[in-house]
Amino acid sequence: MKVKRGNFFSLLVIAAIICSFTLMTPAVGFSAGKPIVIGGSLPLTGAYAETGQWIEKGMRFWADEINSKGGMLGRTVEFKIYDDQSDVGKAVTFAEKAITVDKVDLLFGGYPGTAARAVMPVAEKHKFVYVSMGGHMKSFEQGYTYSFGAPPLMGEWWYEGFFHWLATVPADKRPKRAAVYTINNPVGLSLMDSINRWTKKLNIEIVINEKYNAPLTDATALIVKAKQSRCDILFANGFFPDGVTTMKAAKALGYNPKAIVQGIGSVVPAWVKELGKDGDYVFSGTCLSGQLSYPGNDKLNAYVKKTYNLNEYPLYFGFGYSWMQTLEQAVAGAKVLDQTKIRDWLKANKVNTIAGPMTFDKRGLPEPINFGTQIINGKVELISPKNVQTKEPVYPKPAWEK
Repeated sequence: MKVKRGNFFSLLVIAAIICSFTLMTPAVGFSAGKPIVIGGSLPLTGAYAETGQWIEKGMRFWADEINSKGGMLGRTVEFKIYDDQSDVGKAVTFAEKAITVDKVDLLFGGYPGTAARAVMPVAEKHKFVYVSMGGHMKSFEQGYTYSFGAPPLMGEWWYEGFFHWLATVPADKRPKRAAVYTINNPVGLSLMDSINRWTKKLNIEIVINEKYNAPLTDATALIVKAKQSRCDILFANGFFPDGVTTMKAAKALGYNPKAIVQGIGSVVPAWVKELGKDGDYVFSGTCLSGQLSYPGNDKLNAYVKKTYNLNEYPLYFGFGYSWMQTLEQAVAGAKVLDQTKIRDWLKANKVNTIAGPMTFDKRGLPEPINFGTQIINGKVELISPKNVQTKEPVYPKPAWEK
């Protein structure tokens, strides 16, 4: 078939236009440009691996979700995750490497608070927005402008929900003598803020107030002393491994105070897996929960039910997801990957997360957040405040099962 010269030229022009349009337009399901790389480290092995791995799972769920919607700024996202092996020094090294060597576009938050606290000045030095749990109150009082807690894991707030509930217990039924054992690091020490304030307010005498260094391989001596001193409330201000060690020693020695209040470790699934019924009735706190009615919680609960056979997403899964939610909204609001513009947007706007809506003060903190918790029948239940209560607390603690 012959094509006239003029028609042939017209066909070439049309073909060129179609080809150019195809090259400029991303295919459905794909994002244009290089992926946005989000880097940093987590404790995927070592003492804090149980929680670090849940943070990673929450982050990756967020990434899958956002990529299914086209990514951020029209680009897919991917992670550059280093295993800092639960070592603070390595967390700092990997943060530096992510920024200066890998040239990542964004940083993600780390764990535990000791690592986050050490990375915050690195983020400030390089002017990188850092959304994490932070390193408790002191870390947010250093004048950093690029760090945000969304939500923070704030030791100073951690027992507030428990104490608000305890204040409703008649005075003659409250504990009178407290044993306080605290892991000797900034995380554990931050828990003393509410203990000191509230025990004085509720006329509870602190009979024992001692620090210990991790790892706590044997809590026998601590429990013997608490039992001999007739302490009817035990504050075990530590992490998951030392909390488990303390509980096992308490049962073995028949020490059964009216209340056991545990620091950070009792709200992870491994607590019940490790201790079974012996992990029940322990009080603690949380700043987010799948049982709250904020948008997104049902979706996350459905995912972990299907994927991990859990009825509610674990706390640290929620942390990883919420921190990325915040970063996502800040990038969308700033409309660029310029760190200062992202920071300034966060300073001036509200974010909506599975932990609720938040605005940030000059320290990078939202309003104080805490809910009292208790393990009841192997499940983390909300016991305070009353308007979110999922179960009435069990008090005093029942005797250990044989």
